[in-house]
Amino acid sequence: MRVNKKYSCLPAEEKGIHIINIRAIEDIGYEQHESTLLNSLSRNPDADCKYGLYFRDGKRKVDYILVYHYKKSSAGKTLARRAQQNDASVRGSKQDQPLPGKGVQLEMGDSEPHMDYHEDDKRFRREEYEGNLVEAGLELERDEDTKIHGIGFVKIHAPWNVLCREAEFLKLKMPTKKMYQINQTHGLLKKINSVIQKITEPIQPKVAEHKPQTVKRLSYPFSREKQHLFDLSDKDSFFDSKTRSTIVYEILKRTTCTKAKYSMGITSLLANGVYSAAYPLHDGDYEGENVEPNDRKLLCEEWASYGVFYKYQPIDLVRKYFGEKIGLYFAWLGVYTQMLIPASIVGIIVFLYGCATVDENIPSMEMCDQRNNITMCPLCDKTCSYWKMSSACATARASHLFDNPATVFFSVFMALWAATFMEHWKRKQMRLNYRWDLTGFEEEEDHPRAEYEAKVLEKSLRKEHKHKETDKEKLTWKDRFPAYLTNFVGIIFMVGLTFAIVFGVIIYRISTAAALAISSTPSGRSSVRVTVTATAVIINLVVIIILDEVYGCIARWLTQIEVPKTDKNFEERLIFKAFLLKFVNAYTPIFYVAFFKGRFVGRPGDYVYIFHSFRMEECAPGGCLMELCIQLSIIMLGKQLIQNNLFEIGIPKMKKFIRYLKLKRRRSLDHEEHMKKKQRYEVDYNLEPFAGLTPEYMEMIIQFGFVTLFVASFPLAPLFALLNNIIEIRLDAKKFVTELRRPVAVRAKDIGIWYNILRGIGKLAVIINAFVISFTSDFIPRLVYLYMYSENGTMHGFVNHTLSSFNVSDFQAGTAPNDPLDLGYEVQICRYKDYREPPWSENKYDISKDFWAVLAARLAFVIVFQNLVMFMSEFVDWIIPDIPKDISQQIHKEKVLMVEVFMREEQGKLQMLETWKEKDKKKGENCNNHSPRLPRSRSGSLSSCHSYPLDV
Repeated sequence: MRVNKKYSCLPAEEKGIHIINIRAIEDIGYEQHESTLLNSLSRNPDADCKYGLYFRDGKRKVDYILVYHYKKSSAGKTLARRAQQNDASVRGSKQDQPLPGKGVQLEMGDSEPHMDYHEDDKRFRREEYEGNLVEAGLELERDEDTKIHGIGFVKIHAPWNVLCREAEFLKLKMPTKKMYQINQTHGLLKKINSVIQKITEPIQPKVAEHKPQTVKRLSYPFSREKQHLFDLSDKDSFFDSKTRSTIVYEILKRTTCTKAKYSMGITSLLANGVYSAAYPLHDGDYEGENVEPNDRKLLCEEWASYGVFYKYQPIDLVRKYFGEKIGLYFAWLGVYTQMLIPASIVGIIVFLYGCATVDENIPSMEMCDQRNNITMCPLCDKTCSYWKMSSACATARASHLFDNPATVFFSVFMALWAATFMEHWKRKQMRLNYRWDLTGFEEEEDHPRAEYEAKVLEKSLRKEHKHKETDKEKLTWKDRFPAYLTNFVGIIFMVGLTFAIVFGVIIYRISTAAALAISSTPSGRSSVRVTVTATAVIINLVVIIILDEVYGCIARWLTQIEVPKTDKNFEERLIFKAFLLKFVNAYTPIFYVAFFKGRFVGRPGDYVYIFHSFRMEECAPGGCLMELCIQLSIIMLGKQLIQNNLFEIGIPKMKKFIRYLKLKRRRSLDHEEHMKKKQRYEVDYNLEPFAGLTPEYMEMIIQFGFVTLFVASFPLAPLFALLNNIIEIRLDAKKFVTELRRPVAVRAKDIGIWYNILRGIGKLAVIINAFVISFTSDFIPRLVYLYMYSENGTMHGFVNHTLSSFNVSDFQAGTAPNDPLDLGYEVQICRYKDYREPPWSENKYDISKDFWAVLAARLAFVIVFQNLVMFMSEFVDWIIPDIPKDISQQIHKEKVLMVEVFMREEQGKLQMLETWKEKDKKKGENCNNHSPRLPRSRSGSLSSCHSYPLDV
């Protein structure tokens, strides 16, 4: 291994150090300190390097940090302290220890306890890897004397020539010197835009990047041959910290460590524990006195604060600090939240319409009218008695708030809203691509993952053991077949588990309703249905939250055993599995209430039983829509409040508190180290590692499903989603700025597979809402009654029309109520909700013609509604162009300007060549005129006069 001398050798003044001091200092990792008195008088070396943001020379910026664990013996620690007291020649000379040299390490074998084989192997791999990084052009500096015992840090700096080389490899678009005017609106549109800007000025963030721009720099993929095109007046800021860390990370992934036949980049080294962490640094502190202005502090003030919830997000600054992928997530979340505002307003209007017309609703008035004296059949066998329909008055009135003609309009509106939202996001995405210079960007194939390389190595070693010649190995479907089979069986099992839990809750509802009917007082029996529904929904909510966490871990494990080749493949497969399991988990209880409850009950005298003892539960007289609304609202609000907010706030705070307690216990062991101010990389190491955007997207996609899939039953869903997202944006922002290590910036031009999932949910929402309106609500039966059976063209008599009659003498043996006189009179005929023939008919209790008429109308409505709304959605998709007209013009303008720049450059080169040729001709003529004539044999010496034009 070849290591740069600049980083491996000790300075000349330190070569005379006693060997004991070297043993204690160089290998064990302790640096020399000034005494307290000298420290108070001398300059603080930590301040020179801005507490870890720069190398110890205060000039080279730290672009990336590698963290590793090492063993430090107590004996070595004592020797280090003695060295600090005895040797003053090296005090304060090196705050950070350079990369170790080989010569010094050979003298340490006697004084340091022998480390185990695994630690030696990791150390050797680190040495080779870091040497390869130095050969790749990076500059390294080590620091093992930190406040965290047993943790070492390697600081990495990328010099200018490396940044230029890698920027050219990565085809990074960088701003050139050429600037051009952005097309501005004219006339009426200009006046409207100016008025809007003045109105929205108070809600704009106070950052430079968010101000409207009138000019833009022309961008071009960086090239070392064309550096004259770019504005290199300030080389330190030409590549910002985000770009520098991205470049270093690409080198870290590409650089290999080949010990033991194992080609390993940084991902493999992290997976094998050679390094424990790798991350770029935050720009500085975000709070405290005398904090220098930085982007992190600005983001904390103008973005990651609940006090600015009413302001727009500084998306450009977010992209500048975190990269395009995270910037696109927050841009998408902002667009989604803005689009929820009109949906919330329309939902509130629909709800208020239901409140205003509840007293005019004839069916609910008939149900509440005690003069009708409608006696209903028992809800359970034996223990339940007959009951009055008027006792369900409150449920019937409440169901009208959500089950009224306006909900049909709202379902159509939300389907069109979903299509408009998707188109609006595509246009916003194109604007961001233009602004962030991502037009024409194509993602290249990523480096193989560590696990994939390990599997390939294992496969190649097996073949070598069998004495077979092997080419470059790769994993085939045969290698992955056991993993695919495990995935299939695992997902089927998890889906079956979800169904089993929902079935268990159904058994709970049935048994609890029967138990409460026995033990409750007559006044309490009327609230049995509400009590059972509420408790069952809470149980469902708790189970959903628990299974969500379990399914997330299982989906990750199932993806890991598949061993996808790249990180992109891994992420897409993980998203698919996690979404499938969490979708089934979240919506199965709601699907049951919407489409299955009350459909397979049977009829009095011939009920359907589970396990021959539990009778299937029925819907309330007002229908199952009210219960669906309760189920949807509790699960949606509970998930958002508990899982999305409390978990996101509470768990990081708890982890932070545990880390604080551990550090406090360590600091109490060494008061001297406690008094030192932490370096930037030490502070960032104590933050939570970035785990990807999948959890953030997932919770929003599930919420999008709640907003669109069953919106016909709960028009207030967009409002609650809007309130949640206002908090969610600032919560996520605070987490990214203050709680997480800075993630590596990743270039991306779209939100990836999530867009396809959103489109799929939007299409599914149309179908589900059609079935909810036609089968779950009473909208279709009311229309059928109004236009086919009503005598006076009103809804009077509708409730009686939907009820069938049953003769109590036809009860099966042992199922009749134990107390038939509970209502104070003898019941001979009771009513139940169904379309069946009366007991005095020839075909008593058979399905009547009215049932088939209503069913035909329901199916016809589903077909018409689905096709009409799908057509309207496609029309919206077609009429709104994906790329805004002004952006397409600007992109075309950029291409034309770029061609002009290169044409001028070529013309300039040709002109320079012409002028040089003319000058050379003149020089040649002068040379021939003034030189003496020589013999022809020596004419070759005159070639020197013509050598310059030949070189040109």
